[in-house]
Amino acid sequence: MKLTRRGFLAGGAATALGAVGVYELVDRLAGNAPERPAGRLQPEQHLLDGVRLVHQDGVEVLVPPLHHLVVTARISADPQSLAAAQTTFEGVLSGLERDYQPTPAGLGITVAWGLPYFERFVPDQADSYLPHDLRAGKSVLLDATRFPSDPDDTVLESNDLAILLRSDLRAHIDDAVERLRKTSLLQVTSLRRGFAGGGFEGGTSLPKQMAMNAGVPGADLIPDTSELFLGFTSTQRAGLGPGKIANFETLGFVDLRGTDYFANGTHLHLSHVTEDLELWYINFDFDERVATAFRPGLDVKPNAQTVAQGPKEAQTAADVRRDFHRTGRIGHSAAIQVTSRLAEDKLGPDGTHYPKGTAIPIRADFNTLDNPFEFSDRPDELQPGPIAGIHFLVFNPSSDDFHRNRLAMDGVLPDGKLALPPRDRNQGFNAVLRTTHRQNFIVPPRRHRSFPLAEI
Repeated sequence: MKLTRRGFLAGGAATALGAVGVYELVDRLAGNAPERPAGRLQPEQHLLDGVRLVHQDGVEVLVPPLHHLVVTARISADPQSLAAAQTTFEGVLSGLERDYQPTPAGLGITVAWGLPYFERFVPDQADSYLPHDLRAGKSVLLDATRFPSDPDDTVLESNDLAILLRSDLRAHIDDAVERLRKTSLLQVTSLRRGFAGGGFEGGTSLPKQMAMNAGVPGADLIPDTSELFLGFTSTQRAGLGPGKIANFETLGFVDLRGTDYFANGTHLHLSHVTEDLELWYINFDFDERVATAFRPGLDVKPNAQTVAQGPKEAQTAADVRRDFHRTGRIGHSAAIQVTSRLAEDKLGPDGTHYPKGTAIPIRADFNTLDNPFEFSDRPDELQPGPIAGIHFLVFNPSSDDFHRNRLAMDGVLPDGKLALPPRDRNQGFNAVLRTTHRQNFIVPPRRHRSFPLAEI
């Protein structure tokens, strides 16, 4: 089904008003939802069970949920009634978990809390209980910052909370949003919707179909089975942090300050990034796209989309510097691996062995046509028409851990900065990406996800 540009814009406007909009196309274009294994609730909110595993080009790949939505909000509850609000909010979340299995076939729910919540509602408790980052010598939750390649107008946000909803069925997500709104506890500040995957069985993927229907410039250049707009798979099993690795307590990066209140919790970074598809596909040939996305000189078969990213492929600072001095460029994955991969073997507190080179961050990003959001309480920031982009979500042990990785993307390595302008064509993806918004959050364990620290 081809949607006209005029029809798409009308759908986008309707969506911003809360009506059925363009993202309804996801269900129509994806066909039947993929089969999913059974799952169970885990102590961690950020770990989604029941994710299917497939093989692409000999690499294990996790199949992400089709639909994603991030709800950001301010708390409208009376600060003197937080205990009641906590009970009400938890009741809604528990009700959703009774009605939907905790897998992509049902509904995944992750609730994350920003610094404004802790500073406005529970400042004394936060001073005593928020975990401490041992490497940074600061709280695990810091204000977001602009990085060298960010535009000067990147918005550093101040939402009280963000709720990530994931499902193969949009109706499940919409039901969750309606139930949350009925509590009157939240003033929604934005709705950020998107999609991923859909091409793992060889059919045309969701990102290509959605971009084509939207008339996004460069959409016809996206590979037919691409998991994301930029053509490469990003959910290689070995390229994502395994299991509990991003938990506060796992790697010894974080001091829980003598309490297990935030044990099984983690940190979330949320941002919106636009992607220039025409610049990417027209001005970068395939070999340069590989060098940009991964590393210079990497040998992959022509037009491959899934590239191995396991521990043995992890790059060191010396590797990145050698490639830079040889070619004048750095690769996105290689630069980030310097700070995002384990430098030595680690043993988790539960006895899990994490070998050297294992990824730490757990990504949960997804493509979007939002410009920059589906809905905003600041309508002046909503731009007309669709735009190719990504809502980038990643779980790390702390804000500082994320900041180290993001700086590495800009060539700022632990042993010094590489001599490249921050948005140079040779600087990873930076020439084709533009970040519009950023914020950091803390993700409590499931048992404390509702108005954390309010009961203390």
